[in-house]
Amino acid sequence: MSKTEEIKKQIRKTYGDVAKSDPSSSGCCSGGQAERDIANIHAERLGYSKEEAESVPEGANLGLGCGNPTAIAALTPGEVVLDLGAGAGFDAFLAADKVGDEGLVIGVDMTAEMVEKARANADKIDAKNISFRLGEIEHLPVADATVDAIISNCVINLSPDKPQVFAEALRVLKPGGRLAISDVVATAEMPDEILEDLELYSCCVSGASTIDDLRAMLEEAGFVDVTIEPKDESREFIREWAPGAVVDEYIRSASIEAKKPGKQSCC
Repeated sequence: MSKTEEIKKQIRKTYGDVAKSDPSSSGCCSGGQAERDIANIHAERLGYSKEEAESVPEGANLGLGCGNPTAIAALTPGEVVLDLGAGAGFDAFLAADKVGDEGLVIGVDMTAEMVEKARANADKIDAKNISFRLGEIEHLPVADATVDAIISNCVINLSPDKPQVFAEALRVLKPGGRLAISDVVATAEMPDEILEDLELYSCCVSGASTIDDLRAMLEEAGFVDVTIEPKDESREFIREWAPGAVVDEYIRSASIEAKKPGKQSCC
């Protein structure tokens, strides 16, 4: 089995287990048994309001992620939004509320259990403007130039082929479309014991790229107006992802934005 296949197998196992656990956790990849209010408190630490955390269907907020991409995406009614690694649908449901009935949110996830859970959550509120699809973010099941905005929350770091992710993102965006994601970035060189730890990889640690590397990958894919803003305050919750591993010395959460060249159509 290749390294890439090993990574994907570990990620599917990790998040498949989370999807099958109770709707609560306290970190990027942990699937604990705490109550839903714990997941909501964690969401508030990531930048969501209490009202947002409580507005989604029960079971959508799994307490995952490292930021709030919907806070920086500036979504407007009628837009088409793509959520990379949608999980149980937390950010997708928040985005769907912003784009309204005239808009559409597409959530893509490579873990079958997560897609099943997200679709069940959508059924709870009879959501008509959300579509959850099984697929890899390196090979998006989305047509060319059909998306206004792409959001993602602590998922792209998990990909072993990030340039391909950004190439696909550029393909599906309309001219002038935008990328607004929360993800981790590497702020220091990681030791081999962290880099080679598949569990830490699936916990959003070992796969983090440096800011310079991320910027280069985005620009090489064709994106412009790239901004990457790390958040020092994220150390507080990052150190809880792997107690004892001092991972907060090597990564930070960051807001990452970029645009596809071109002018957006007015209609």
